[in-house]
Formats: sequence, structure tokens, C-alpha cells
Amino acid sequence: MSGSNPNPGLMMNPASPQAGAEGGPWDVRGVGLLGLGEVGTIFGAALARVGLPRRVGWDLKLVPGHPEGSEVRARATAAGVEPCGDVAGLCAQADLIVCAVTAAQTVAAAQQAAAHLRQGTWWLDLNSASPAAKQQAAAWIEGAGGRYVEAAVMTSVPPYGIRVPMLLGGPHAQGLRPLLQSWGMDVQVASERLGVASATKMCRSIMIKGLEALVIESYTAARHYGVEEAMLATLRETFPGVDWEGQGSYFFQRVAQHGRRRAEEMREVARTVREAGLEPVMAEAIARKDDWMADASAAGALRDVQPKAAWRAWADALLAARSVNGSMSVHGGV
Repeated sequence: MSGSNPNPGLMMNPASPQAGAEGGPWDVRGVGLLGLGEVGTIFGAALARVGLPRRVGWDLKLVPGHPEGSEVRARATAAGVEPCGDVAGLCAQADLIVCAVTAAQTVAAAQQAAAHLRQGTWWLDLNSASPAAKQQAAAWIEGAGGRYVEAAVMTSVPPYGIRVPMLLGGPHAQGLRPLLQSWGMDVQVASERLGVASATKMCRSIMIKGLEALVIESYTAARHYGVEEAMLATLRETFPGVDWEGQGSYFFQRVAQHGRRRAEEMREVARTVREAGLEPVMAEAIARKDDWMADASAAGALRDVQPKAAWRAWADALLAARSVNGSMSVHGGV
């Protein structure tokens, strides 16, 4: 690919593409889903329901020989998304690309697509990445003649689906907003400056992902000592508005399913905090905890726990894995 990444500064607008006037958002007939995980397939299925005529998708796991390729292909097809052969094929058919890859791949995905992007293509970046990473991704897309819009997804996509609340940002955000709303999306423009929406999301994640990590560590340790009922009683007394049983179970379920993805996001959060001149003590600790949970799952410690099980089942599985050698059999410990 020709050219080099200009590495723009934080929250500065990248240059608008020369072809930015080519077609408005109402000319969108085909949407490409770059990333066919949970978010990509949920969005693909929703766009099929609203009658969008062309929905195509690509995922790194569709590379020939990947062990999960067949599963990803079947999931995409079930969602009404036609898998493409590569990124070039996706770009050739899409007027708007929804980028929903892992946080660590935000810039790489934009860089790879930029080599094949058609002039005027809209790029909606849903990834949980730092403001600087969004800036770098925008530079690649805009430099290739695309129209970049950052999106900060402000809560878990399930059970909202395509109606999940999102903040948009960048000079093209206001132009794309009406189309997204016509599809049923709950979107608001945070700022014309790139990075504002992302910074909002990143700072929120310290609290939300931090609560998840605290609950997992606190509840599991309490379960070990047999004091979980007494501990929960004090939590209910101090914070009576929180369903500590139900919320605790939900936290265990989500981190068990998406621990690795959360760890990547928290490393982007740490980058965000560091860019502010602060030490990301909490963000880095949360990333380690999420990785620890992902390692436990990968090691098979959670294989017998039902996806919607109450938190005690998850905690017991973690404690059982720890008791094999008298210490947690995956790194980190409780």
C-alpha cells in the first residue's frame, strides 16, 4: 500500500476526502460488515430485517484453513450476510462499511481496507479503541477517499441489538446520523471532533469493566470463605438500588464469554489514560483480570457451566480449577 500513516494528533480533524461529496447516505444500498463476531452478525441480521438489499461480510477467520472458518461462515449466512472472499471483495460491494473487529485491530483493519476502498464509502467504526487509535484509523480511511465516522457503543449490544445506544463523532457524523436512525439505531452526535465519543466510551469502561472485575474477584473469594451471603447483605444495605445477585451473574456470564475481547478493550483504555498523562493502574489491572478469566475458559475450567448460570456456578468452577494444585491452574489467581 502506498503512502504512510500521518499519525494525527489527539482529537484533531483529519483532512476530508476529495470525493466526500460523492453520494449522500441515502444512496447506501450495500453494507459491508467487517468482523463477523457477535456484533457484526447482530447488525447484519437487523439490516436484513429493515430490507437493506445487499449485506456482505468479511472476517479474518474466513481465511482458508482457519479452524473456525466454517462456523463463522454459517453464522453469517444465518444472519442474512453473504461472506466475501476477502477485504477487497467486501469493499467492492459496500457503500457503507461497519467495522466491528477487536480493539487491537482497529487501525490495521482501516489500513488494509484503505487499499481497496471506493471513493465516498462511509466507514462506521464501532471498535472500542482509544481516541488516538480512532484518529489513526480515520487518517487511513479519509486518505483513501472514504468518509470516517467514529461510533462509541455505550453498553452491551445484547439485548438491544441494532438499537444499542451509540455516540457518533467526526466531521461526517451529522451527515450519516439520519440514515442510521432510519434503520432504527439509537445514535447521537457527540462532537464533530474525532476522539470525543471514544474518550467518553473509554472512561466509562474503567467503571463498567472495573465493576465486572471487582465482582468476579470479590464474589469468588467470598464463596471460598463461605461468607457470600453476609457480603451480599452488606452490599444490598449500602447500595439498595442494585440487584447484586442478578448483576453479579450477568457480569460473570459476559466476562466468561468475552474475556479476551474485554482485555483488549481495557488495554486501549489504558492507552487512553496514559495519553492523558495519567498512570493507568486500574485499567491495566482490569485487563489482567479479564485475561485471567479468558485463560480459565480456554483451559476448560468453565466448560461445564451453562451460559446463563448464576454466579455461584461460575465461582465454583473457578475455585475447582484452583484446587487442582492448591492454586489456580491458570495464571493470575483469585
